[in-house]
Amino acid sequence: MEIAIIAHDGKKADMVQFLNKNKELLQKENIKLIATGTTGSKAESAGFKVKKMLSGPLGGDAQIAARVAEGKTKMVLFFKDPMSNHPHEVDINMLIRVCDVHNVPLATNEATAQLLLLGLDVIK
Repeated sequence: MEIAIIAHDGKKADMVQFLNKNKELLQKENIKLIATGTTGSKAESAGFKVKKMLSGPLGGDAQIAARVAEGKTKMVLFFKDPMSNHPHEVDINMLIRVCDVHNVPLATNEATAQLLLLGLDVIK
């Protein structure tokens, strides 16, 4: 199962902490992580194997949305920073819309992401 991880700058440390907290589940053989560029680099530094796309503002969000539309990415964990403005907001909204259109689970905060991963662990 391919899971996308994305985090705004103010949430990248939270994403790495979340990944480490769920390391056992996320490093299972059937889980493959993809990420926008900088988030992917941070995850790699924490010991995770990640396929990196472009940085979000440079098209990484769109690349992940395309993978969702193609049926490759089955879950998106996107730690959004609601306290900051983002110049690529239209790309973010497009990714959210594509997840909705294709019925792909999308978490925009840690609590929801944890519930999605717990659901994965339950349905093994």
